Amino acid sequence: MIVKSEVLDLTSNGRRVSFHNITDNVKKFVDSSGVKNGICVVQSPHTTCSVIFEEFTHDRDFNGDEYLLVDMSRLMDKTIPRELTEGTNYKYPGPKHVDFLHSIQDNPAYKGDDGTILNGDAHIRASLFGASETFIIRDGEIQTGALGYIYFIDWDQNRVRTRHCGILVQGE
Repeated sequence: MIVKSEVLDLTSNGRRVSFHNITDNVKKFVDSSGVKNGICVVQSPHTTCSVIFEEFTHDRDFNGDEYLLVDMSRLMDKTIPRELTEGTNYKYPGPKHVDFLHSIQDNPAYKGDDGTILNGDAHIRASLFGASETFIIRDGEIQTGALGYIYFIDWDQNRVRTRHCGILVQGE
């Protein structure tokens, strides 16, 4: 049995939802793994990010985002509005959680202004979409079909940062 893993580093834009088409990265990794039949798991370790499987669309908006992904983001804005000020739409983060985050300020991932933790919307969106997708590998190819693409989404719109996406391939 072969088991291989890799981590992709992706940079969020910090101004809007970040969509990363990682399909080619995943396909190249599956190809280089030597696995002919097995599974491929693509997973985010971040609680404000998702991995989804969706149709590729050719049209893009002025930000370079595919129309279907923009439509998804607009629907989320209506259903789960942005958390722009404390206490407006969400109870999160709450005073105990803010105290905890202040206690770990030595961790570079949590430095910055308190406004960056106003991301309850991103947590809820990520929970709805999920953190991972699993794909079948058959005859050395990931089974995504002709239009199926893999996207890593950072729902947190409060700051630019590097995100990680894990890929694990297992099989024979």
